[in-house]
Amino acid sequence: MDTLTLVVVLAVLGLFVVVGAGLALVGRRRPSSGPVLDVRAPEAAQAPYAPEAPPTVEALAPVAGRMARLRSRLRGSQALGTGLLGLLSRERLDDAAWEEVEEVLITADVGVGPTRELVERLRTRVAGAGRRDPDVVRALLREELLALVGPDVDRSLRTATVPDGADGEKGVRPAVVLVVGVNGTGKTTTVGKLARVLVADGRTVLLGAADTFRAAAADQLQTWGDRVGAPVVRGPEAGDSASVAFDAVRQGAQGGYDVVLVDTAGRLQNKVGLMEELGKVKRVIEKQGPVDEVLLVLDATTGQNGLVQARVFADVVSVTGIVLTKLDGTAKGGIVLAVQRELGVPVKLVGLGEGPDDLAPFDPEVFVDALLGD
Repeated sequence: MDTLTLVVVLAVLGLFVVVGAGLALVGRRRPSSGPVLDVRAPEAAQAPYAPEAPPTVEALAPVAGRMARLRSRLRGSQALGTGLLGLLSRERLDDAAWEEVEEVLITADVGVGPTRELVERLRTRVAGAGRRDPDVVRALLREELLALVGPDVDRSLRTATVPDGADGEKGVRPAVVLVVGVNGTGKTTTVGKLARVLVADGRTVLLGAADTFRAAAADQLQTWGDRVGAPVVRGPEAGDSASVAFDAVRQGAQGGYDVVLVDTAGRLQNKVGLMEELGKVKRVIEKQGPVDEVLLVLDATTGQNGLVQARVFADVVSVTGIVLTKLDGTAKGGIVLAVQRELGVPVKLVGLGEGPDDLAPFDPEVFVDALLGD
């Protein structure tokens, strides 16, 4: 094939390519005579906008009789009652035996003062009983332990709405509960569990995330609130905790809530500046009305060390009740007696497990019976 023929062939082929491309382009631009396919999902094309569903509110365990249901978890505390019963049932109770009784009580975190009082009363009653069979000894010990715990002490939480005199006779304000405690005691978790207790009791609850110093504390409290339908007032991380507390109480009053629970930072008792900040939180809240309840959360496993914390907090914020957490672990039980004697305020709630409904109103009789293994 000569050169001229080759050029002609290539030119013809190029013409076919150009014409074909043009026809394809025209075909793509030509309106289709068939139905148009909507690639959107039918729901997206037709359904109206639906807001995100709120978190599911969990079912809550009843509060009444909760400690009785959880009494088997007082494992560490039962050693106290078992040890005392064994000693008091001996045929001979001389001075050496009574010293052993004192040692058992002090080792169980009862404290020196309550121990001496209990031993003195037991010595008098055992001597007058005439006989020491196990049933008699158990009955005497139960009576004395129960008297020391305080069966007639008012352990109710002040969480009822309160008439607000500033707004006239018809006005009411929510009860305000301030929760304080050292880092690691389970304070924020206790606030969440307490919200569950109150909601299960028919109260409406608003939470104040005033622990602005610990990372993720507000998120932790938000999770607890979502689980029971309790809204959370929160502020910026490292922000003014007193401001958050003030806003929580104000919004609680405006929203008609029954109770406002305010979580505070885990103050270290040896940090004077932090303790002053905690006092400030309380004073700022009181600009709107009194704080009805100040609950101090203590880790029951820390024993006598917890009393050091209790003294400092009591001086700063006038504690009205104690929450003992981790009483189901290695706690020895006597801390209940010691902390009440130290502060002159009652244990009102105890933590008996890690579950969400394992916070129970303290029941003295259930507690003493658990100590004795009944």
